[in-house]
Amino acid sequence: MLRLLPNRPLCRGFAVAAAQKKKTIADLSKEVSLKGKNVFVRADLNVPVKGGAVKDKTRINLSAPTIRYLLDQGAKVVVSSHLGRPKGQVMEDKRLTPVAAVLEAAIRAPVRLAPDSAGPEAAAFVKNTSAGEVVLLENTRFHAGETKNDEAYAKQLHEVSGADIYVNDAFGAAHRAHASTHGITKFVSHKVAGLLLDKELTALGTIMTSPEHPVVACIGGSKVSTKLPVLESLLAKCDTILIGGGMMFTFSKAQGYHIGRSLVEEDLVPMAKEFLAKAKAKGVKVVLPRDFVVAPDLEEASSSKALHADVASYKGDGIGVDIGPLTVGDFHNEIKDAKTFFWNGPMGVIEVPRYALGTDAVTRMAAFLSQKGGLAVVGGGDSLVTVQKLGLFDKITHVSTGGGAMLEFVEGKVLPGVEVLDNK
Repeated sequence: MLRLLPNRPLCRGFAVAAAQKKKTIADLSKEVSLKGKNVFVRADLNVPVKGGAVKDKTRINLSAPTIRYLLDQGAKVVVSSHLGRPKGQVMEDKRLTPVAAVLEAAIRAPVRLAPDSAGPEAAAFVKNTSAGEVVLLENTRFHAGETKNDEAYAKQLHEVSGADIYVNDAFGAAHRAHASTHGITKFVSHKVAGLLLDKELTALGTIMTSPEHPVVACIGGSKVSTKLPVLESLLAKCDTILIGGGMMFTFSKAQGYHIGRSLVEEDLVPMAKEFLAKAKAKGVKVVLPRDFVVAPDLEEASSSKALHADVASYKGDGIGVDIGPLTVGDFHNEIKDAKTFFWNGPMGVIEVPRYALGTDAVTRMAAFLSQKGGLAVVGGGDSLVTVQKLGLFDKITHVSTGGGAMLEFVEGKVLPGVEVLDNK
């Protein structure tokens, strides 16, 4: 259960989005009857599919409550989603056929996959759907107009669905102004958040506007370039920032340490130095890894040759692949006493099990803090994979379904798919 914390001044760059709470489908159902109404739901069913089978059902399962809620209200539900990046072309391996089967099991109701998301055939398909059935439109990205936010395609989506109520439940796509997340809203009277999107906005909004201190953030991943805006934003919110993953080596080089052949963004070394100086000036504690796991290469066959290395004394030419055990202990000491914990990005190369130990440890720390009554918010694709692998999804306060959207939200950017929704 998400704990709502006392109100505090809104953070820079986030005032408008945070101050205007978005109306939800539950709010709307108290104002108008949904029975017999066509409702267009933009879900995030962009899941990994291999060999015609869904490999991770998390996003589908998390989308189910909103769809089930609408069915129970007597609505006729039309769901849309993208899958992969077909770039405006029909690709057989990007069809939503396997997704439809998993969704049907998740919502405990028939799901009929439409032949397209636009055009008269799709419209007729929706019209001929019986009460209690759900229509899943085919991959929206089979049309180039989706990612271009083309008004003509957006209008077609609306015409196919016959809906006057739009529900966005796709936080993972809310940072993109696409036809199904933005353009279609021009043609409907009611534009509201789904149950999942509302949960995302509430959890992340708490981090941004009213976190209980101490606030600790852990940021990982391979590149500083993708995380620097987030780090800058967190300086105004956090007491402590932990840095791991491949990006740690850009910071290590900024401190004058030898990093071998580890990943580094040379052009960002000065900016890393500047960030550390800013953090010090603001009184924010930055904890950088003092040890790491180093390997001769990234191949699983050579992982047995991986060694433990001290950041300050390393002189070799290996590649850093994970944070070391001393750093895991350092991170634990910071996280265990936090009241609010935000984490995005892996600590190592999690595709190789031996290099995923640091990420596994941080995942367990997030669960530990949550069980103590703290607020832990975890997000990013790799983080989600690890949470699922360890079976800790239900042990962490909130696990976000959106990687890029989560980062942009924390940066203070307005998300187009959220901005267009009705305010409470």
